[in-house]
Amino acid sequence: YDVSLVDGYNVGMGVSANGGTGDCQYAGCVADLNGVCPAELRVNDGSSGSVVACKSACLAFNTEEFCCTGAHATPQTCSPTHYSEIFKTACPTAYSYAYDDASSTCTCSGSDYHITFCPKGSS
Repeated sequence: YDVSLVDGYNVGMGVSANGGTGDCQYAGCVADLNGVCPAELRVNDGSSGSVVACKSACLAFNTEEFCCTGAHATPQTCSPTHYSEIFKTACPTAYSYAYDDASSTCTCSGSDYHITFCPKGSS
């Protein structure tokens, strides 16, 4: 399991395993990424102008570098970008770009899962 920011962010979310064996760590994003979202990635509410979501760089710019496609379609050619590093710094246990498997994917067997939307500290 993982909590992914690959396509962007709008509300905090967390997944915790209850029991199980293997890599059963917490995965999620408690930080309010809307508050630190770069201007070029912001999605604003049409009436109030407030930031309601933060797009991924892939969604915002649609380039091979940011989408990990074309010449950047392998783990060796697709590296974290400035934008995915903003997400990773704020939410270290969330999946921040296409090849962020090593630090963000949990493999827990025989577990129940508790999924929380808007965990304490997020918006």
